[in-house]
Amino acid sequence: MYSQFDVFNFGSELAETRREAAAPNRLRVRAHRTPLPSILLANVQAKFQRDIRDCNLLCFTETWLNPAVPDHAIQPAQSVPALQDVLDDADWDMFRNSSDDVNVFTEAVVGFIGKLADDTAQKMTIRTFPNQKPWISHRRLQLAGLVSGDMDPYKAASYNVRKAVKEAKQRYGRKLESQLQQSDSRSLWQGLRTITDYKAPTSGMMNVDVTLADELNTFYARFEAAAKDANDANASGANGCRQEDTASTGNTFIISEHDVRRAFKRVNTRKAAGPGGISGRILRACADQLAPVFTEIFNLSLSQSVIPTCFKESIIVPVPKKPHPASLNDYRPVALTSVVMKCFKRLVKDFIISSLSDTLDPLQFAYRPNRSTDDAISHLLHTSLTHLDTRGGNYVKMLFIDYSSAFNTIIPSTLTTKLEHLGLSSSLCQWICNFLTGRPQAVRMGRHLSTSLTLSTGAPQGCVLSPLLYSLYTYDCVATTSSTTIIKFADDTVVVGLISDNNETAYLKEIRNLESWCQRNNLLLNVSKTKELIVDFSTKQERNYQTPIINESPVERVNSFKYLGVHITQDLSWFCHINTMVKKALQRFTISDA
Repeated sequence: MYSQFDVFNFGSELAETRREAAAPNRLRVRAHRTPLPSILLANVQAKFQRDIRDCNLLCFTETWLNPAVPDHAIQPAQSVPALQDVLDDADWDMFRNSSDDVNVFTEAVVGFIGKLADDTAQKMTIRTFPNQKPWISHRRLQLAGLVSGDMDPYKAASYNVRKAVKEAKQRYGRKLESQLQQSDSRSLWQGLRTITDYKAPTSGMMNVDVTLADELNTFYARFEAAAKDANDANASGANGCRQEDTASTGNTFIISEHDVRRAFKRVNTRKAAGPGGISGRILRACADQLAPVFTEIFNLSLSQSVIPTCFKESIIVPVPKKPHPASLNDYRPVALTSVVMKCFKRLVKDFIISSLSDTLDPLQFAYRPNRSTDDAISHLLHTSLTHLDTRGGNYVKMLFIDYSSAFNTIIPSTLTTKLEHLGLSSSLCQWICNFLTGRPQAVRMGRHLSTSLTLSTGAPQGCVLSPLLYSLYTYDCVATTSSTTIIKFADDTVVVGLISDNNETAYLKEIRNLESWCQRNNLLLNVSKTKELIVDFSTKQERNYQTPIINESPVERVNSFKYLGVHITQDLSWFCHINTMVKKALQRFTISDA
């Protein structure tokens, strides 16, 4: 008979014996398993360890030791007051009295501000790693560095590290919650992308061929030779680009210091500084100090109809249209310009919009008061449905026009003539012409910068003025018959044919007129991307639809087309558009639940 104490000892000895016997068995069963260091397990992309336990060799990249990991240079907040104090004491008269040339004056001021920013700013370098979590802070790294030495300090340091990680995660969670409550979708989406590593940017642009930047720059300047003859012909006329008497005819445009200060304070500090070297952060923080001198520069530029060369410089950043570009045309050129010039152009844009008549081109829905893409889509659908409901045999044809590099083919002299017809002052028209001509341009791909080329045709993509100038450039592109309509939103154009009695003559004639107008205005129609959509609710009769011909090529007919973000189908139902939006929403929810 065993006592309770003996039973307890016997059970403990039996459990110990079983543990000792189980150890060799586990070793025999798992003898084939390759031991993996924990440093590998932290970087192998496998959800479970069993996915990689049979591997005999693993190749991995030591991203945390790679010298290509960038260091981020930032300016502490303490450097802003120092720069403000220096700018308060700056003697702008020294630059103003040195030259009456706005070009020299501007370059001296911009260079002086850039030099002051470099001298007064205390720069810090922060190194980030690809596998670093978003809530990791400098305090957490400091505490992690204390995990060494004797056991007691090790336990204390270990506890402090765990506590710091927990607090950092809680702070980051509260930050995401506040962004969600404040409807800050941009910051919230960036946080989700960081956590889930959703669509992380690749380094493909860093390893491009050195000659590709020069090839792209030449490719983007290919319209210069084609437009040179037309530009010279218009420039020699009475209404071309000229630098003679610029006496104002029309509203005089004078920029106030208040407008410049307000524009500087609205600058998006996330945008790149551009060729000028003055960042948006400096403009926004030092708006009170910089507004007076730049107000004088802006008004001097408007009065002389000359834009400083440093404001016209642009660096083209090619953005791939496809995941794997195969040709030069697969890169979309986006211009990176001076932040100061962006503010200047935004002020000019607001003045031009306020000077236009409300009755000008009522079917142009871009850059017009109280108009948007919703109005353009509503007008298209209302016009089509009204015609379809009138008679049973009616049908509608929609031709969605696509232009090849529409902004790059604008002829400045032709645009100047049209702007003067719209009532803008001659000095402002010459200022716009000077803005579009003599533009130094270079292409940057990764770390490679191409040689600079000077362009005098087109408007830079990514410029705040370009869509407005293009919409004014095409204001005279209107329908010539009552049974056709041309709806425009900047360069998104659709020709609507209201067909009755199977008579498509007016519709086909309108397409030929549009083709002739494009030839006169140096716009190139992209037939391969131009599509036709037919809306016909009649099921009782078979129709022989005529195929439009543009540049001796037939236009492709489609069942649906995405116009201004809305999927329009041949039955004018919302089924396709709703399904697309639901799929996109499910993708977003999947990312947020990850």
